[in-house]
Amino acid sequence: MMAEQSLLLQFTGEMPLFKVLDFLVENKGMEFTKEDIAKGAQISRASLFNYWDNLERYGMVKVTRQAGKQKFYTLDNKSIIVKKMLDLERALIAESLERDAEKHMVVA
Repeated sequence: MMAEQSLLLQFTGEMPLFKVLDFLVENKGMEFTKEDIAKGAQISRASLFNYWDNLERYGMVKVTRQAGKQKFYTLDNKSIIVKKMLDLERALIAESLERDAEKHMVVA
């Protein structure tokens, strides 16, 4: 059974970059390897690597720790871009809740 698509992906579409960002937003505060991120976002490692430099360049991800050669990453909540993206997610949730409330008022 497939999980319901997040509001962020419903809004942005399913480009690999948006799938990565959606995965990181849904799991903010957690740390992942690049391989974990690709699996979690349901994209290939090659697709992840196509976008990874931009995620680092714009400060959207940060290294949390390193174990041997393996680096772990998380969404960088201090990034202005990440803050705006989280604002967008909150706005989409608020809009969805408002629409649901209006539907229930019409039905009642």
